[in-house]
Amino acid sequence: MALKINVTREDVHKLVFEFKRLKYFDFSDYAEKSLKRRIEHVLLTYKLPDVESLLNEIKEDEKAIQKCINDISVNTTELFRDPEVWLNLRRNVLNKFRNKTHINIWHAGCSSGEEVYSMLILLNELNMLSKAKVFATDINTEILKRAKTGVYDSRLIHAYFDNFDKVVKVNPLNFEETINAPYSKYFEQDPRNKTFIVKDFLRDNATFKIHNLVSDDIFYKFDLIFCRNVIIYFNTDLQDRVISLLYESLFNDGILLIGVHENINYLPVGSKFESKITQGLYIKKQ
Repeated sequence: MALKINVTREDVHKLVFEFKRLKYFDFSDYAEKSLKRRIEHVLLTYKLPDVESLLNEIKEDEKAIQKCINDISVNTTELFRDPEVWLNLRRNVLNKFRNKTHINIWHAGCSSGEEVYSMLILLNELNMLSKAKVFATDINTEILKRAKTGVYDSRLIHAYFDNFDKVVKVNPLNFEETINAPYSKYFEQDPRNKTFIVKDFLRDNATFKIHNLVSDDIFYKFDLIFCRNVIIYFNTDLQDRVISLLYESLFNDGILLIGVHENINYLPVGSKFESKITQGLYIKKQ
């Protein structure tokens, strides 16, 4: 019989308090409904009946606590997710950086790294890879390890390479023109392990590191920041704090890219941006 899980508001607060007490991670300002769903998912995965059992399971065990935080963190991404966004980046954003000698890019909340490699591929196609410095950060230690390896399940190939075709193999100014960009240019396939692997020259062009958007400070200045489908899991106060951090991390006229279903116009910090390029893209005002 399937395990029935019912996480109450008190359960959420109890777990949040314990993580904060142990000084591992502060989930206090995460959206409560989203956090409740993630905790229920973790309990089902661990085959535990309630939060009390989870707390006993991870009590004073550093590795178990970190694994639990990793599992509660939301990690969803894909290669060239939302192709229209990438076509707009290619046509309207990256071209603005062509005359710069250096381009600094940050993928905040990079998850398993597919969007990082999407950006590196696009930069390479535009002959801009050599001038780019790309950072990718997340709080989830396990997902960062996966991102660094650049190894993905072959079952994802069809969806991923369909997106690749829509973004890389077309001329955004003339969609009837097909560009010769074989998958083998960027990926190796391993039929035995049923995986495809990002080539070394791309992986060597990204720096992956742990960074906590909730509590860590600015560590660099950027021309372009990706923070897609991250703030949707935060409450309004935390959204404003995180977007303020990203704002301070951008050069003047730097560009912030958030998820297509996210919006920052209602936040106090939102007035410091212009949203004139396309959906999800914001420019830091002078």
